[in-house]
Amino acid sequence: QVQLVESGGGLVQAGGSLRLSCAASGSTFSINVMGWYRQAPGKQRELVATIRGGTMIYADSVKGRFTISADNVKKAVYLQMNSLQPEDTAVYYCNVDTRVPPRTYWGQGTQVTVSS
Repeated sequence: QVQLVESGGGLVQAGGSLRLSCAASGSTFSINVMGWYRQAPGKQRELVATIRGGTMIYADSVKGRFTISADNVKKAVYLQMNSLQPEDTAVYYCNVDTRVPPRTYWGQGTQVTVSS
């Protein structure tokens, strides 16, 4: 069993920055993919960014503004968010996909609110 603990959310003004962190812990496991998703009220959860090995994938809406990174030893993933816009307001969820055993885990979510 894997536990994900998120931190770093908060309230910022448009143009500001936040850095989200997610640490995975628990019994022995092998990570396949780590990423960040977000969900705004009334909308489905959407992909923000994922990292798999040295490959990063970003949603078009955040390209050039957000940066995902990971520490494979610590089994942690981070999301640096710059030039935040009100449209970025959402609950952000950390996601970890393990290969052994094969399973998907979600963090508890952290609120990001961007004021105009």
